[in-house]
Amino acid sequence: MTRAFNFSAGPAALPDAVLERARDEILDYQGSGMSVMEMSHRSAEFIDIATRAEADLRELLGVSDDYHVLFLQGGATTQFSAIPLNLTAAGDTVDYVNTGSWSVKAIKEARKYCEVNVVASSEKSNFDRIPDPGEWHLSPDAKYLHICSNETIGGVQFAEAPSSSVPVVADMSSEILSRPIDVNTYGLIYAGAQKNIGPAGLTVVIVRKDLCGSARPETPSMLDYAVQADADSMSNTPPTYTWYLAGLVFEWLKEQGGLSGIQAINERKAGRLYGAIENSNFYHSPVEAGVRSTMNVPFTLPDPAMDADFLAGAEERGLKNLKGHRSVGGMRASIYNAVSEEAVEALTDYMLEFERERG
Repeated sequence: MTRAFNFSAGPAALPDAVLERARDEILDYQGSGMSVMEMSHRSAEFIDIATRAEADLRELLGVSDDYHVLFLQGGATTQFSAIPLNLTAAGDTVDYVNTGSWSVKAIKEARKYCEVNVVASSEKSNFDRIPDPGEWHLSPDAKYLHICSNETIGGVQFAEAPSSSVPVVADMSSEILSRPIDVNTYGLIYAGAQKNIGPAGLTVVIVRKDLCGSARPETPSMLDYAVQADADSMSNTPPTYTWYLAGLVFEWLKEQGGLSGIQAINERKAGRLYGAIENSNFYHSPVEAGVRSTMNVPFTLPDPAMDADFLAGAEERGLKNLKGHRSVGGMRASIYNAVSEEAVEALTDYMLEFERERG
């Protein structure tokens, strides 16, 4: 069987080695006679799976005991509500940086619960940049500062956490585990699984312990970080199979040399793809060079009328899911951890071929 080169923004490619191991264990997990998806989340087998997954994630990211690591349901979008419910009281002010579509959604949801101050926005320039921190208008009494550290749709990425006197909250859904980060510079990190962690259905929340325990009285128990932490993320039946697969991904990442090892691979992939764009008069990146994402690479052709032909040719070559998001058009190649260097090489070879034919 020939595997496609999958550039989907999410659900996204998973490592072949992870899928092969899951295949081998699907009917009988390590002699238990059961699939993981059939096990009780209270069983000794699954508790071991969950414990090892958390330990490996802590090791990969360098998460200290000052933080809870939660494995939750609901997608990162659910956290748009959970965050203000846990970290603010009615009437409080929070700061948000608007750098793209996911920032817009987070802002809209937070406004249901508190006063949102948009400290800076790049919307007028079609989210092609991250506003310079010198332009930000921070609130003196904000409870937290929220960023989307990597915008999946627009392809802009923060190089590091912004300096802040209040807890920094970061949606890292489309870049988590792609490079080393200093978790201690954040109050809360959250990420949907379906990019670099595993299949859809799981959300990881890394939250400083001192930020838990003060949720609003009306906060649903399932969204209360303290409740989930006290229950080891098992306040109800968790997404057990997705949690198991995430654990396999964490093991795979360790085998790649951890986050430093995978960062080197990711930088080579991104360098090759951006190089193909920059060395061409045919393709164009809509994002300022200094903030281009290493995970999500949007690009356009000279004429949108060519898009359908480009995509058809890509499909014929096993290059899948390159169509840009419907809100921005063009192309987008998501080159997450599991997307191989071979896949990026095949894409850039095709781009050069298409340019020669149509340029």
